[in-house]
Amino acid sequence: MTSLGTAEAAPGELATGRLVVGESRAGTATALPVAVLNGADPGKTLYLQAASDGDELNGVGVVQRVVSQIDPASLAGTLLVVGVVNHYGFLAGEHRNPIDDTKINRAYPGDASGTSSERIAAATFDVAQRADLALDLHQGSTSRMIEEVRIRCGKRHSLHDECLELARVFDAGYVLDRKGPDGQLARVATDDGVPTVDPELGGAVGWDEASIRTGVEGVFNVLKYYDFLDEAVSIGPQTRASGFEQYGAPAGGLVEFGVDLGERVEAGQELFRVRGVFGEDKAAVTADSGGVFWRSRRLPQVATGEYVCSVGTNVDTI
Repeated sequence: MTSLGTAEAAPGELATGRLVVGESRAGTATALPVAVLNGADPGKTLYLQAASDGDELNGVGVVQRVVSQIDPASLAGTLLVVGVVNHYGFLAGEHRNPIDDTKINRAYPGDASGTSSERIAAATFDVAQRADLALDLHQGSTSRMIEEVRIRCGKRHSLHDECLELARVFDAGYVLDRKGPDGQLARVATDDGVPTVDPELGGAVGWDEASIRTGVEGVFNVLKYYDFLDEAVSIGPQTRASGFEQYGAPAGGLVEFGVDLGERVEAGQELFRVRGVFGEDKAAVTADSGGVFWRSRRLPQVATGEYVCSVGTNVDTI
């Protein structure tokens, strides 16, 4: 038997259950939805989690479809799945955990005796430590963003090549190969010996079917490549960025973009301009470096200094 929380599955079986991570303000159990897919044959273990940021729902759509489409009788190895990590944020439709106003993907490895977010991080990190590989499903919150996979360990890390391979196998088309902030699962789990990456499945209000399909295909690519499933997989060339430049608004008003997601930009090329409510031209912003137009805000209105867009730089093909 393989267990995760209350889910217990014998070889060749699927089981779902709950992983208790504390109690609510009403004193009832706070429990995360979990699944175990225990393959009929031995093999590696893959950890899959979604919605550590509570408003990033595309990963939940991926988990929903992946788990329902796999027959454990045809599986070699084990999938351990946490379908919703940020319980309170998910319920409230908020990015951070509203109980302690914390971004859970900055709280790893967590603390089993700590704050709400630290306890959730500790419980899910314990699961990740059982795996050979891990995927932490994200999206650009409610921003517009290309589908990509983020390698967060840094290029000098001893497991960088394994993370790069995992990112390429997911095959979202773009890879951001740049060391991430402290407290991210993809950094902490990799430091602990488990190659882990962040697939960033676009950006949406609610969820986006095209991004969910990309995520489902990516997870199945991983399952096939690492021999969980006895099927061939073909991996295409991908665009990698090793730098990331962010641009804010030099004036308040309404943004008009001069480029769209995924387009190549040159240094000095206009990215956007800000116009006033009556159409007056207030400011134009150009790219500091060449690269790929990676991410942008969804709503046009901006205040001075507010985030507008990002360009992936130091670009190559892998």
